[in-house]
Amino acid sequence: MINKRTADELRPKSFDDIVGQEHLFGKNGVIRKMIGAGRITNMIFYGPPGTGKTTAAEIIARESDMVFHKLNATSASLTDVKNILNSTNSIFCTGGILLYLDEIQYFNKKQQQSLLEYIEDGRVTLIASTTENPHFYVYNAIISRSSLFEFKPVPPNEGVRALRRALDYLNTENGTDKRAEDETLFYIAKSTGGDVRRSIVLLENAYFAADDTLTQDIVDGFNVRVGNFDDDTHYDLLSCLQKSIRGSDPDAAAFYVAKLLSLGELISVCRRLQVIASEDIGAAYPMAAVITRACCESAKELGMPEAKIPLANAAIMLATAPKSNSAYLAVGAALEDIEKGLGREVPKHLQSPLFKGYKYPHDYPYHYVEQQYLPNDLKDRKYYVFGENKTEEAAKAYAEKIKGKKL
Repeated sequence: MINKRTADELRPKSFDDIVGQEHLFGKNGVIRKMIGAGRITNMIFYGPPGTGKTTAAEIIARESDMVFHKLNATSASLTDVKNILNSTNSIFCTGGILLYLDEIQYFNKKQQQSLLEYIEDGRVTLIASTTENPHFYVYNAIISRSSLFEFKPVPPNEGVRALRRALDYLNTENGTDKRAEDETLFYIAKSTGGDVRRSIVLLENAYFAADDTLTQDIVDGFNVRVGNFDDDTHYDLLSCLQKSIRGSDPDAAAFYVAKLLSLGELISVCRRLQVIASEDIGAAYPMAAVITRACCESAKELGMPEAKIPLANAAIMLATAPKSNSAYLAVGAALEDIEKGLGREVPKHLQSPLFKGYKYPHDYPYHYVEQQYLPNDLKDRKYYVFGENKTEEAAKAYAEKIKGKKL
């Protein structure tokens, strides 16, 4: 793979060298114009990996003559942050500190709050980056003090520029004259889904495998999959996690949680576990959704590496819990009827403001009275079928008791 020294050499040194992100760093890009006017503000960069967020922060620090510090929230602690922030009293930081905090979504609320004092008094300018929606995972007080900028996947034609620069560098470093057509470079850029970093790694692999010319066949030899991790492996692993839990296999559930977390997929694991709790366990154990939600919130507050513990608890609890997809099937069947245009008019006695003919169930024995709730064209439709588990069987027995008939 391209080593760190090579990666540093290939990293753009000016706004002109950044590929893609024309809306931010082009001649009329908002960040470029802002920095050119001498305006430095706190910023939050959000977008997929390999789109230039770290590079942009380094260039901004250099353009503004600030001391640049970088931390990754997946491994940094509050102590690391404080050590950097304490250096703001140093005579060597007269130009100010620019702190770049990568993957800020992995910092919990307390850790993010610790930044506010230094941001507010101007000793530190914060540039934070995330691959998630910042409104969901960044503390509101930080968002209110920052400008948000979206980094978009780099178009293949722009990625070719970076790959051509990388190929020239590799030829110079290795004393070679290997070539690649623009079509091949375009193919590499397209196959990595707008992630420039990944496309350069792929280019170097193909470079060392080629004799004189890099070709698409050589690139294909590295088993390139069209699309990036988020589009393919990401969903494959999440699917494996859900199917393992649905299949009541706690060992596989623990494995896929660990696998996804090792790839930095904490937020995606939380989302999928909450879906599973309602889709696959559902009415068989209604508290599963509550427990899973609590475990996910705990994981996001703790951050890695401790987050793996509540998430493993949630996954294993779901895998060993009784299963029911009765609610999932019921709402799916109802949506099918709605898409067919059925059920447009609800019963008159359910409509406000007069509710004429409506019977108040609490005025009747067992707090139940028979009346129509579904629209006329669906009045006999059955969407929900009680599942064969203890909880739903108890609910069925209760329903039969109050309705006085078998269901």
